[in-house]
Amino acid sequence: MDFSLSVEHQMIRDSARDYLAAHSDSAAVRRVTEAGPAHDDALWRAIAGELGWCGIALPEAVGGAGLGAPGLVLLQEQLGQRLACVPFWSAACVAAPWLQASLGPRDSAQWLERLACGERRTAAVLPGDGGWQYDGVAIDARASADGFVLRGGATQVADAIGADWLLVPARLDDGAPALFLLEPAALADDERFTLALLDTLDRTRPMASLRLDGLPVPASTCVARGGAAALGLAHAWWHGKLMLAAEQLGAARQCLDLTVAYVAERIQFGRAIASFQAVKHRCAQMMVLVEAARSAVYGAAQAWETNEVASARLEIASASVAADDALRFCAQEAIQLHGGVGFTWEYDPQLYFKRAQAASQWLGGAGAALAYIAANGPHSWRTA
Repeated sequence: MDFSLSVEHQMIRDSARDYLAAHSDSAAVRRVTEAGPAHDDALWRAIAGELGWCGIALPEAVGGAGLGAPGLVLLQEQLGQRLACVPFWSAACVAAPWLQASLGPRDSAQWLERLACGERRTAAVLPGDGGWQYDGVAIDARASADGFVLRGGATQVADAIGADWLLVPARLDDGAPALFLLEPAALADDERFTLALLDTLDRTRPMASLRLDGLPVPASTCVARGGAAALGLAHAWWHGKLMLAAEQLGAARQCLDLTVAYVAERIQFGRAIASFQAVKHRCAQMMVLVEAARSAVYGAAQAWETNEVASARLEIASASVAADDALRFCAQEAIQLHGGVGFTWEYDPQLYFKRAQAASQWLGGAGAALAYIAANGPHSWRTA
C-alpha cells in the first residue's frame, strides 16, 4: 500500500501545522479552558468558515475538497498535537459521515453543504457501550399523532453544548433503528430536553449529559430509519475511531517534541540531560511508538478509501491500539523526563496526560479494538 503524501496533502498538513501553532498554542488552550470545559469560538470560526477544514473530506458537489480520509487524518493529527478546543472531531469526523452514509449522496447534500462551510456545529450521540451497533442505544422513539416521543439519554456526548444540530440514534416501536436530527436551541426551554455540561478531566473537549423525558418531536426530525440508519451508525463509529487515532497520534508527537526540547536545555551535573544514555533511550522509545502509530493510522486511512469494509475495520482497530499505546506511553514519559516540574500546572505534559486518559475511554478504547481484532482477525494461529 502506498503511504506517500501528494503535494496537495503536504500543503494541507504544513498549513494546518503553522496555523495552529500560531492560534492554538499552549497559552490559547489555557485561556479557553481556564474556567472549565469550553470551545475556542474564534478558532472554530476561522478553521470551519474561513479555511474550510470541515469540508476537506466531503465531495466537491457539496462544497468540499474531496480529499477523503487521508486528508482529514492530516488535519486531525495537527489538531490533536495542539489540543485545539474546537468541535471538529464531532462535526467533520462523526456527524458528516453519519449523515452521508444514512441518507445517501442526494438526500444528504442539503445537510452536508451547511457542514462543509462551517455554518452548523454538529454533535452526535454515540451508543454508551462504545459499539457501532444499535445494541447500546438507550433512547426509544414512540410514534405519536404528530411524530414521535423520545425517551432515554446518554451519559456523555462530546461537543453537545453550543451545537446547532444533534444527531440522536433511537429505536422505533418495532425495534427498528432510526436517526433523529434535533436542534438544541429550539428545545432549550423544554424541560423534557436536558443538556448538562460535565466537569471532566480533559477540559479541552467539553462533554455533556443528555436526557430526553418524553420529548415530542415532529416526524420530519427522523431523517433515516431501518438499515440505512444502522449503516450510518456503523460508518460514523469506525470513521470516528480512525480520526480519534489520528488525534492521539498528534498528541503523542507533541509529547515527544516537548520532552526533547526540555531535556536539551535542562542542565544537571554540568551537562544537558539529553546527553545521558538513559534519557536518549527513553526518547527513542517514544519516537518508535509515534512512528509505528503514524504508519498504522495512515495505512488505515488508505484502507478506508478502498471501501473494503472488513479490511478497513481491522486496519482501524490496529491503528486505534497503536495510537492509544503511543499517547499513553509518551504522556507518561513526558511527565517523568520533565522531572519535578512534569506534573505541575505550569508545564504542558499534564494537559496531554489528561487527554491520554480521557481518549483511552472514548469509543470503547483499545479494549473494543482488541476485541474486534480477536473476533475478526486471522484465525490461522488457532488450534482445534
